Amino acid sequence: MSESSPVSAPITSAQVTEWLETVAVAVRRGEVSPDELIELLGQLRSASTAFANASDWTLLAAREAGASLRQIAPVFGKGYVRAPAARLEKLHRQVLNSDQFLELLRRKGV
Repeated sequence: MSESSPVSAPITSAQVTEWLETVAVAVRRGEVSPDELIELLGQLRSASTAFANASDWTLLAAREAGASLRQIAPVFGKGYVRAPAARLEKLHRQVLNSDQFLELLRRKGV
């Protein structure tokens, strides 16, 4: 899967780091007010929630597509299957599959 693939993440960690370095320079120069930083914080927290939801949906979808916990585990770090298994267990208390997860997000207005 390439970065131009429609199933690629809409932003990469490298892009976020590059953006953060640019913003940090502007902050050090005094070009960003505290109010702007607070607004930015809110935007980032909202985006973080959106990415967490996207991650959860992708985890459900990967399992539905046949991926094993051993295949998924490395993206959780250290390669232990306990982390994705625990996350799936928590998600399955709310929904049974990725379609239900999307419907839950729609109902919450996320």
